[in-house]
Amino acid sequence: MGASLKDVAQLAGVSVKTVSNVVNNYPHVTPGMRERVQRAIDELGYRPNLTARHLRKGRTGIIALAVPELGNPYFAELAGAVIDAAARHDYTVLMDHTAGQREKEMLVTQGFRAHVIDGLILSPIELETSDLLGRRDEAPLVLLGEREYDAPYDQIAIDNVAAARTGVRHLTGLGRRRIAFIGARREMARRPAHLRLRGWREELTEAGLPCGEELVAA
Repeated sequence: MGASLKDVAQLAGVSVKTVSNVVNNYPHVTPGMRERVQRAIDELGYRPNLTARHLRKGRTGIIALAVPELGNPYFAELAGAVIDAAARHDYTVLMDHTAGQREKEMLVTQGFRAHVIDGLILSPIELETSDLLGRRDEAPLVLLGEREYDAPYDQIAIDNVAAARTGVRHLTGLGRRRIAFIGARREMARRPAHLRLRGWREELTEAGLPCGEELVAA
């Protein structure tokens, strides 16, 4: 059985409250007292009970990250960054794999892990705005990716219109005058390809260069 706060307090000759203040990194502890308690912690090998701490704070200490692909290097790097950031705040990350399927994305957003997680980070592929507006789960949600959603949730994405304009501006700066757009999509006007196409067209129009349909390919 591991050492307790009480064991640390007895060895350091301080109150349990003082040990708790040191463990929780409260600022109002003198450097000498902090060092004294830390020596006792190190000697006894004390480890905080994170589960109990989270329960006292009314949270589980777990957040979920749901992504469409696990083998994609981008999502692997993303997961590593999320896990590292979460660890700095004593959070554990639970990974979910949606395979980019709407029913699985719906499942993770509608609270099938209710009371297990404190929040969800989701990179959706097929989810629609109406799906998010009908969400009943109260856990905080952050969306990742290039689709735009008119829903009351934070989202992290790039400005696809501005990015396309920057790319076209680079080419016109090199003297290019006939610039095609490859990768257009015909369905769902709020998808990234449509935003990039808009940026391409806006920049070419401003430069007085051709941007007709003959330069657009799926």
